[in-house]
Amino acid sequence: MRGRTAVLFAALLLPASLLTALTASAAPAAGTLTATFSTEGSGSSWQGKYVVRNSGSAAASGWTLEFDLPAGVSVSGHTHGEATVSGRHVTVKNAYYNGRVPANGTTEPYSYFFTGNGPIGTPTGCTINGDKCDGTPDKPPSAPGAPTVTTTTSRTISLTWPPAGAGDYPVTTYEVLSGDSVVASSATNSATVSDLTPATRYTFTVRAKDRRGNTSPLSPAVTATTVDPSTDPTPPSAPGNLRATGKTQVSASLSWEKSTDNVAVAAYDVYRGGTLAKTVPASTTTATVEGLTPATAYTFTVKARDTADNESSASNAVQVTTDDSAGPGNHLTVGYFAQWGIYGRQYFVKNLDTSGAAAKLDVINYAFENVDPKNFTCQAGVTKGVSGNPQDPDEGTGAGDAEADYGRAFSAAQSVDGVADDGWGKLRGNFNQLKKLKAKHPHLKVVVSLGGWTFSKFFADAAATPASREKFVKSCVDTWIKGDLPVAGGAGGPGTGAGVFDGIDIDWEWPGSEGHPGNHYGPADKDNLTALLAEFRKQLDATGGRHKLLTAFTPADPAKIEAGWDIKKIFDYLDFANVQGYDFHGSGSDNSWEPKRTGHQANLYRDAQDPYSFEFSVERAVKTYLDAGVNPRKLTIGFPFYGRGWKEVADGGAKGEWQSANGAAPGQFAEEAGIRGYHNMLTNVPNMTIHHDEQSISTYGYTGNGGQWWSFDDAWSIGKKTTWLKSKGLLGGMIWEMSGDTPQGTLMTALDNGLK
Repeated sequence: MRGRTAVLFAALLLPASLLTALTASAAPAAGTLTATFSTEGSGSSWQGKYVVRNSGSAAASGWTLEFDLPAGVSVSGHTHGEATVSGRHVTVKNAYYNGRVPANGTTEPYSYFFTGNGPIGTPTGCTINGDKCDGTPDKPPSAPGAPTVTTTTSRTISLTWPPAGAGDYPVTTYEVLSGDSVVASSATNSATVSDLTPATRYTFTVRAKDRRGNTSPLSPAVTATTVDPSTDPTPPSAPGNLRATGKTQVSASLSWEKSTDNVAVAAYDVYRGGTLAKTVPASTTTATVEGLTPATAYTFTVKARDTADNESSASNAVQVTTDDSAGPGNHLTVGYFAQWGIYGRQYFVKNLDTSGAAAKLDVINYAFENVDPKNFTCQAGVTKGVSGNPQDPDEGTGAGDAEADYGRAFSAAQSVDGVADDGWGKLRGNFNQLKKLKAKHPHLKVVVSLGGWTFSKFFADAAATPASREKFVKSCVDTWIKGDLPVAGGAGGPGTGAGVFDGIDIDWEWPGSEGHPGNHYGPADKDNLTALLAEFRKQLDATGGRHKLLTAFTPADPAKIEAGWDIKKIFDYLDFANVQGYDFHGSGSDNSWEPKRTGHQANLYRDAQDPYSFEFSVERAVKTYLDAGVNPRKLTIGFPFYGRGWKEVADGGAKGEWQSANGAAPGQFAEEAGIRGYHNMLTNVPNMTIHHDEQSISTYGYTGNGGQWWSFDDAWSIGKKTTWLKSKGLLGGMIWEMSGDTPQGTLMTALDNGLK
């Protein structure tokens, strides 16, 4: 159920004449572009218009406008351009029909305009293709004032300086230079130069750099000499009374009493375990350590350091457990949206809204994206179906669906906001709809799920070495977080997917043990997975801004956990894990799994009548994690929104429970025997009587002796499981997958009610 089904991908065919025109328009711009601004209308709602003009002697191709809105002004509509708004900053790319500006011509009558709300005013900082809109050269910042030395140690010199005067664009960075080499940089007007040689004289200057990269003249020089450590062998006293003063999901705030020294305390070093986490100047006795993960215990100490770099003994240790991902007293709901559901299932992102599910979900996992079979990077931009043969070792090799992701133009009836996709837009498909859904439900986060049953073949290769891990993770962050989508079918391009995803979900099935036939795996996978998650956490944090989620789908089988998941370490990097709570028993379309006996696929407890020697249950799975010391607020458990079924099932005096069968029951789709979405199963399996097993907390349906037998979750079992989940202090529930529910969201409502 968690693998890709075989689908037929539609091809986008363009007339030859249009292809020729598109190719010609991609030529480099030869003219000089400027843009002039004007307003129309009055009152609190008005129009702002930019006319792009080409003063060159050859046609220009393609333009991008950037500008900052006046204070108090927002925009509610854009025409003749594709706009992205971030706060007051607006970036506009030309529409497909007005990108070519003829020599000595303009974009009229198709010039870009927006609807402004608030006081009428002229935007500032306007650029077109990176140059000032009025065509004049950039005015760089003026030189910073003369720097002064604030602190000198044996290996550091700290400086401060008066800020630079403004040029055309705001100053974003100051650079400290020694000769021609940049030795430190800062976003403020102070910096510390590190890794210096003791008892050595240095001369520094400072220059400012604006957001366009323009640099100022150099400041006056300042000279200082690092301390000779031999003149001061005495370390400071240890900081006292270290205590926690606050925490969030990803940070911890600390405070302590100041140290004393025979000369002077220069700085305080904050340690997380044995790792230096942060250094603050001696003028403060507080620090906030960021870049932590939710529901994780951390131990902190602080050491003082004097000007000779003598380090004190450590303060008392303090332990801080960060807040969990849902917040105290709350529970998290995670739901998988299947990329391919837009085909046979006819389940669109819009359905998440109309069913009421979007309002009840916290996180949407977009499933699935693949690993490139040659480069071992995150694969995107391809439209290639899977073979559909579950025993084919290359069933998912190189497969992907850029058409569904960001190429397909959805109609107004299929769109979240009732507005059809622009067939020429750079971002269409599911991704554009997810952005619309997030705009309508701002609490929602969306993560991209990598792997799954069919796309996990090359995880082991990508994780094999430090170099391969760094390369793989960078490609994933660039593609899915920064949004650098490969151009495919006219869609995509650098930055076009930015803002779709709030993190990454790892669905490696399975490290260290066999998953889909042909998957690569080995004993090194367990350690390599831990290192891979560490690399993901590092690079996701380095993107800055809002905390990016890192989650994983983890197994219920204790043997698979032991083979590939170091659960004493991986939660240092994961926000939370979604523990498999289904597929305990079933019969696949090729009858290779358990075709001869029925069995519960998602039981909470072990059934006393279970004839198998090994136990699969939600309780057993969760116990494996908790016994290893995993914080329960790091775990969600999976709920199936589908059923698994058998055919020709004997009654056996037990209503078909654990009885003989003759293979998988007919499925919702021909290639998915033994599987039906919950709603499809209820409406397409005639004469089925539903039973509830109170002992194992299992729901099953039976059509009678020799008929079909189905195992699934319903509102009754979901209610029982959520009561148990809350009694164990778990984080919440996860759903595979959303299309299986009824149009009214029956199961989603039951889960939401149960988690309240």
